[in-house]
Amino acid sequence: MTGARRRVTQQDIARMTGVSQATVSLVLNGRSDADVKLSAETREKVLRAIAETGYVADPIARRLAARHNRILGVFTYEPVFPSANGDFYHPFLVGIEQQAEVLGCDLLLLTSTPVVDGRRRIFHGDNRLRLADGSILLGRTIDPTDLARLIAEEIPFVSIGRRDDAGGPVPYVGADYAAATAEVVRRAVALGHDRLAYLGQGTGPESWADRGRGFREAVAQAGVYGGHYLSTASGEPDSGVAAAAPTVAATVLRDTAAVLDAALAAGVTAVIAEEHADGVALFELARSRGVALSVATLGEPTRAALPTAVEFTSLRIPRQAMGAQAVEVLTALIEGSAADAQRLLPCEVVPGETLSERGK
Repeated sequence: MTGARRRVTQQDIARMTGVSQATVSLVLNGRSDADVKLSAETREKVLRAIAETGYVADPIARRLAARHNRILGVFTYEPVFPSANGDFYHPFLVGIEQQAEVLGCDLLLLTSTPVVDGRRRIFHGDNRLRLADGSILLGRTIDPTDLARLIAEEIPFVSIGRRDDAGGPVPYVGADYAAATAEVVRRAVALGHDRLAYLGQGTGPESWADRGRGFREAVAQAGVYGGHYLSTASGEPDSGVAAAAPTVAATVLRDTAAVLDAALAAGVTAVIAEEHADGVALFELARSRGVALSVATLGEPTRAALPTAVEFTSLRIPRQAMGAQAVEVLTALIEGSAADAQRLLPCEVVPGETLSERGK
């Protein structure tokens, strides 16, 4: 019975090729050294020996030599697969995986974190965050105390989605919801709508705040009425609504029927819905009553919506590109070369059929 095969080392590769261990290390790490001139022949000889022996570098040794081991963590504040939100999060994960493959990095999904007060928390007694060179954070809402600690402890990370500062600038790759929402408002105004309303939660993550801000600024610039309807799920209007221009009126409503009644009473002819499911429910209710009401939604579904055969005027969020660019930003941060650690990518406005000329 033969013993286990001994692991090939850098010293073995050096003896096989007649070069020093330092030379093997330089070839492995793709680096150059002013004191060691590597010819193409030497480099090729070392690479051939590595391939023939199946040598695999010790990740701990490579971390000490190169300061990182090319492992990127992925932390999700919400279950992303399998779950009801799986379809929404899937493109982010595809982008992360594809870009990690391009860069030759492995992904470590951090799933051992405990749930505290209904939310996952990054930091706990047995957290394995530091096994990765840095981490990508994914979730609708990210705990600001976690962000502040990551910044304070200088742990490389990137958030998918814009985040407010938390004791320092937060690296992120997000979608430019404010600009995209403003474009939807301009299209509605161009179709003759001069009394619009925004249907949203009023409080929540930065992505919702950006949408609401884009709406308020656009209606003010166009000089049209902009109502703001809030569901009772949020309880209170956000500070942005309270401080908005006089053209914005915040009204807390109970359900979809109440939203429709309020819109009709105010002479509103177009509603822009923060959540796709809310927009679908409102549009279908108006259609069932025979009411001409234009509705646009501000992104892909994040929860189940009523079945509909209508193509909605909406936003296409660059989710896959956001995932891929988050990997780019994170690796640049790890290497100390990140020049633009806060990125907002443009959304595409999908024309659809639900935003039409006023009265149609």
